Amino acid sequence: MISVFIGFDPREEVAFHVLQRSIHKRSSLPVSITPLKLNQLPLTRPRDPLQSTDFAFSRFLVPYLSGFKGWSVFMDCDMLVLDDIAKLYALRDEKYAVMVVKHSHVPREDRKFLDQPQSSYACKNWSSVMLFNNRMCPVLTPDYVNTASGLTLHQFRWVGTENLIGELPKRWNHLVGYDQPREDVSLVHYTLGGPYFDEYENCDRSFDWRLERHHMLQAD
Repeated sequence: MISVFIGFDPREEVAFHVLQRSIHKRSSLPVSITPLKLNQLPLTRPRDPLQSTDFAFSRFLVPYLSGFKGWSVFMDCDMLVLDDIAKLYALRDEKYAVMVVKHSHVPREDRKFLDQPQSSYACKNWSSVMLFNNRMCPVLTPDYVNTASGLTLHQFRWVGTENLIGELPKRWNHLVGYDQPREDVSLVHYTLGGPYFDEYENCDRSFDWRLERHHMLQAD
């Protein structure tokens, strides 16, 4: 069973459901999908003024929610999986605590979807897709996640050493609007804003998202 946790924000609820459908449709193995809803989690830290989504910090509770056992996948909700997630899961390597796509992402804009502030920092977007080796993340308790700084969490300072951060192929976190278009994309990330927002309805790979939503709504 592949355990997947997806960031949940009520302002992007449709994104969660379309992403969930895209994973189940293409997976060759059983998948358990859990939305990270704030009212169901032991997250008590105040909302950061620069926090653009509800799941900015809840993602780091995944190892705790997994009982610090096995492996789990986290991904933001503004994504679409176009490949078998079992291929991503097969990349797990026991010598790493966490595995990510190591973007060199420097935002060009000051604002993004819903006029949210855009922030820039080292390791930007690394935490948007994470393959957690849960047993090697014992520091990520609710107490720690509730009190650690945002940069400590998102820059993976909690890992201790960069040698414990494994690298995933870039096709597993393709940044729409930043990365050059490519055909072999496994996971599309609408990081500026998804096609479900009017401002981004014609962004790159928007057709793929709308087609997925169309099939999700079919009842015949």
